[in-house]
Amino acid sequence: MAQRARNRLHAEPPPTRIIEVGEIAAGIAVPEPGGVRFFSSARAFDDLDGTVFRSTEQAARAARERFRARTTRTAAGLGQGGGRLAAV
Repeated sequence: MAQRARNRLHAEPPPTRIIEVGEIAAGIAVPEPGGVRFFSSARAFDDLDGTVFRSTEQAARAARERFRARTTRTAAGLGQGGGRLAAV
């Protein structure tokens, strides 16, 4: 069985990674020249969709920060009736 030469021209591309935040699948990081492109799989992460990050770790960090900012904003609004419908 012939082995492939291990050089840059024949190197296997890094695998696509699933990025999860807690129990939520935020999206996938697809390798491309210069980094990874994020594709969201949940509406909460749509603002990051199509963004190119230098690494999978950077994409995961951005997804965690986006989730944290969204949940903090939602929690802050709940105490003031934010996000709730009022009976008229």
